[in-house]
Amino acid sequence: MIGAALLAAAVALSLGGALRWAGLAAYPLAFLASLATQGSRAPTADMLVGALLTIVALAWLLLHDQNQDQELRWRRNVVSALRSGSERLNEARNDEAIIRAGLNILVKLQVAPNLAFVAYRQGTPYVMAAQGAFEEFLNKPVHPSDNDSRSVQADHWVAEEVLALLGRDQRQSFHVAEVYGRDSTHLGLLILSRPTGQPFSSEERGVTESFARLLGAQLGQERANRNLREANELTLRSLGAALERRDDETGGHTARVVNLSTRLARRLGWDEEQVRALRWGAYLHDLGKIAIPDRILHKNGPLDAQERQVIRSHTSVGYEMLQDLHFLPAETLDLVRYHHERWDGTGYPSGLRGANIPDSARIFSIIDVYDALTSERPYKQAWTQERALQEIRAGAGAHFDPQYVDAFLHLMAEQDDARLVS
Repeated sequence: MIGAALLAAAVALSLGGALRWAGLAAYPLAFLASLATQGSRAPTADMLVGALLTIVALAWLLLHDQNQDQELRWRRNVVSALRSGSERLNEARNDEAIIRAGLNILVKLQVAPNLAFVAYRQGTPYVMAAQGAFEEFLNKPVHPSDNDSRSVQADHWVAEEVLALLGRDQRQSFHVAEVYGRDSTHLGLLILSRPTGQPFSSEERGVTESFARLLGAQLGQERANRNLREANELTLRSLGAALERRDDETGGHTARVVNLSTRLARRLGWDEEQVRALRWGAYLHDLGKIAIPDRILHKNGPLDAQERQVIRSHTSVGYEMLQDLHFLPAETLDLVRYHHERWDGTGYPSGLRGANIPDSARIFSIIDVYDALTSERPYKQAWTQERALQEIRAGAGAHFDPQYVDAFLHLMAEQDDARLVS
């Protein structure tokens, strides 16, 4: 009987699904049948040992299947969380959005109820994202608890100080994962805590560490992109300043048109990528004047027909000069090329009409003309703001997009109101 029990257990363990339970159930049935045929005789020792072995096998199978089910659920949860979370990470466009999307992955994993991501602002650690008991400390700085002047970052106190923000009942077990960029730059800490003493399993720690690497790569890439954008911004701003020196009578023209066109675009609800493209175009709008001879560019008297044609060429020349700068968005190039087009189709260089003129050029043409009217030039005195706004209003539907003119006039009225209040 012992041999039969061992054989039944071995066969059952090699099978899958319901068959393994059928194999083990065969022995108890045989055992009960044997008792029935023996009448009042007591079961033998080998029968009892066989029954015990079968019970042990049944218990082992039950625990094994339960562990397998838990592991399967965990893996499915990990795959689901990483799939949805990675999509949000790819869609995020700044550090804050990346961190929020990243923390959401850990929330879905249900690794711990209390989560915090801590990063540095000008050398001071802040809780940048939080879940559970950490939420009340969101966007707050973390300082040494003894109020001394030592750097939290330098003394590696960050994790301990963040955990100390919670009561002991909320941090009976915890795990800390450091987040690094691709160039090994330290970007922050992931801190997880539980209100129970159950330690974090190797699988949970492994998944958290993997996630920390994913988050670090995404944050590192965003930081690199931001540094590149800032470098591009500085370069284009410097180029705009250099262009002013070439066309020296403008006196701050570029800075003014950049500021005013940016404000108008934001009033119209443009997103930051569109605003940046407009701003870059404002820096570069007169780039083609580099190719204009000084005798024409700085001529005090009126221009003849041929000289006007040369001046007008600066839009196409500037556009051609920028073709190899592949980081420039289309809206920037459109502004440089078409900012002298007119709503009624009488502008240059292409005679575009109405909505066929790109939006960035339509907005900027209003700002460019307004600043030219209100600025002193060798051939004219500066107009008053009131007179210039009247001219802009009169140009709606002929020179300018009427809707953009209306938005511009409201913007200038609000600016005047703000000055009166201040």
